[in-house]
Amino acid sequence: MAKAGAPEKLIIHGKRLDGRKLDEFRPMKAEVGVIPRSEGSATFSFGETKALAGVQGPRPMHPKGLQEPTRTKLRCYYFMAPFATSERGRPGRSRRSTEISMVVAEALSNVIFLEDYPKTALDIFMEILQANASTRCAALNAASMALADAGIPMRDIVSSVSVGKADGEIVLDVAGAEDNFGDVDLAVATVGGGDAFVLLQMDGIITMEEFKKMLEIAKHGCATVYAQQKAALMKRYTAEVSE
Repeated sequence: MAKAGAPEKLIIHGKRLDGRKLDEFRPMKAEVGVIPRSEGSATFSFGETKALAGVQGPRPMHPKGLQEPTRTKLRCYYFMAPFATSERGRPGRSRRSTEISMVVAEALSNVIFLEDYPKTALDIFMEILQANASTRCAALNAASMALADAGIPMRDIVSSVSVGKADGEIVLDVAGAEDNFGDVDLAVATVGGGDAFVLLQMDGIITMEEFKKMLEIAKHGCATVYAQQKAALMKRYTAEVSE
């Protein structure tokens, strides 16, 4: 039975409702160094979904009783701006924002050399300024770039994309009606655009063959995002050197 308000079809003649091919991204935009008073900052966009991230620290952690003696304490804060969607949201923390904050922290803890800064705190703040699905992926991409901008030692950059299933087809970069009425939504993140996965979070039920196909599409998608992230970082620091 179709969900209330669902369009009759999400895929028409091999094209999605926004005109994209099944394996096509929305326009992506990445920028680094956008908040002067932050140690590191970045924005990352998938079409109408836009995330802003800023990094503070590592800095002395208080109260001292919460310090970790052998590593920095990574703290991530994900927020959705009240004006990010067509319906005004409630400001402040929510159950969903708490969950996504934890997911991002888990993913990034795999690449940050936390042991380099014992007894400190490293804070990452992520704000979704506009939302049209794939917000945790955009936030994770922006956060990873902000860490690199801050000079935090990492194994490599984390890159994230969403993959979904709509009308029986596997689609890259879920958006719009696909998010609301699609069958499956899978958020994926890899390290350095390669084969090391640090995030797999799925809603829905699929076969093992479909899951394998989604992972392959996601892996190639993450490699594309990784190239965008590196280009943004190179652009910032090439400009600084030339000045």
